[in-house]
Amino acid sequence: MMKTLEKTCIVCPVGCLLRITMENGGGISVTGNACKRGPDYAIEECTAPKRMLTTTIRTGTGKPAPVKTSTAIPKELLFQAMEIINDIMWTTPAKRGTVVLSNLLNTGADVILTDDITGEV
Repeated sequence: MMKTLEKTCIVCPVGCLLRITMENGGGISVTGNACKRGPDYAIEECTAPKRMLTTTIRTGTGKPAPVKTSTAIPKELLFQAMEIINDIMWTTPAKRGTVVLSNLLNTGADVILTDDITGEV
């Protein structure tokens, strides 16, 4: 039995409509891609999707600070990751790029600041 899906590729600006055919035995074929990165994207999306996580943490100033993961994490861990990140309270000044949490959920991804925390309200 085969299953066919269509997904718009987001790897490059072209936005190709990919046709992904998955066979019961595990084989996957991809057509419709204009560049060689399309099939890799399609296969990952169908077998082990990942996402960058961008959110905020609480600070001692009361103003949230923006953070993101250093690399994409498995999509199924996003809600669990948010629960952990929501518990972070950063109380000291820090520069953009500071790691506020290392190896989130053993994914190898760090949570890093994307702006400075100055300590001012």
